[in-house]
Amino acid sequence: MSSVKRLVYAVIHFLREQSQMDTFTPDEQESLEVAIQCLETVFKITLEDTHLASSQHLIEINMLPLSVECYTKAIELDPNNAVYYCNRAAAQSKLNNFREAIKDCESAIAIDPKYSKAYGRMGLALTSVNKYEEAVTSYQKALDLDPENDSYKSNLKIAEQKLRDVSSPTGTGLSFDMASLINNPAFISMVSISQGLMSGMMSNAIGGPAAGVGGLSDLSSLIHAGQQFAQQIQQQNPELIEQLRNHIRSRYLSGSTEEHS
Repeated sequence: MSSVKRLVYAVIHFLREQSQMDTFTPDEQESLEVAIQCLETVFKITLEDTHLASSQHLIEINMLPLSVECYTKAIELDPNNAVYYCNRAAAQSKLNNFREAIKDCESAIAIDPKYSKAYGRMGLALTSVNKYEEAVTSYQKALDLDPENDSYKSNLKIAEQKLRDVSSPTGTGLSFDMASLINNPAFISMVSISQGLMSGMMSNAIGGPAAGVGGLSDLSSLIHAGQQFAQQIQQQNPELIEQLRNHIRSRYLSGSTEEHS
């Protein structure tokens, strides 16, 4: 939407709000409606323009779910408009709906393969779901289309750095934030119980079977602490859990390959 249309839409929006107030007589309200229709006719303000302007305004005032709805209505009216998909992707990303944002960017690119902004926004969404290699490719494509865009250059460097950070020597893509892991209260508790359990096992070895009852209690506490630790990590850092799963899968697949080689 051009700057002129934005201004006209703002006037129409104001007049429409005024026409719904009780301060005007029926004749005055009718005059306002006529003025609105005249502006829409002269400046060719369409229903999809209205949805687009509403969406952009809603993003500005942080009413993101409504913005997504307005872009969806605009897409229904004009399903071949790449801008609508790309703008809805921006709103989806702000709502942390990154996978939906990626789909919208893909739709925008399918309509307009030379739409650099769609590649840039897809790069942001891919980075947010830790798909750094794909994000790098997306930013590179955005820069091919818009070589002077500083934002794409900066985001490409970030994605490339993250890709290097998660690349282990074995290529499993496993990288841990050891500082946050070691300082996690549940981890500290689990380690403390582990130390107590080891001490109990040593005492049992010296004191004989009679001392073994306490060791079972310590073992139960250790298991419980481990479960709490896993739950906290899942809540606080789901990406780490996903990395662990990927690492285990890669080790399993690697072992299977070696067995069958």
